Amino acid sequence: MASLLILGRGQYSYVVQEIAKDFFDKIDFLDDNSENGVVGKIQEYAKFKESYDYAIVSIGNPRTRFELSLQLQEAGFKIPTLISQKAYVSDSAEIGIGCVIEPMAVVNPNTVIESFCLISAGAIINHNSTVCQCSHIDCGAIIMSNTIVEKQTKVPCGTVYKN
Repeated sequence: MASLLILGRGQYSYVVQEIAKDFFDKIDFLDDNSENGVVGKIQEYAKFKESYDYAIVSIGNPRTRFELSLQLQEAGFKIPTLISQKAYVSDSAEIGIGCVIEPMAVVNPNTVIESFCLISAGAIINHNSTVCQCSHIDCGAIIMSNTIVEKQTKVPCGTVYKN
């Protein structure tokens, strides 16, 4: 196993940490507003490259998540995709880098989840659908079959989404 640096120590970071602990020996955080388990500030990420091979962003704002993820890539970090062992992801689904798929989420066949997406607990991405970059499908939301969720879209909890 390896070490993971998580950018952001807000509420969502606890979800990311819970999933990541099954895959990483060491997990630490960077944040500008918290001191809870934080080893530095977010913009100091580059100085941690020698200690962490992997880094991921656990910030809900899609633009911030995207920009920081690109910066991490440019700095040479590997960006993991974190899929809970309690989620169902079809073998035919394509999952991009930097995604987090929470427990009890369902990603059905022939779906595409582009980079840096958040698929929350209990969400269902039905077959032949695409969730575009940096989107967030919140708890219990259902993406109906043959649907495209445009980039940086947040589908609220419990929503049935079709376009």
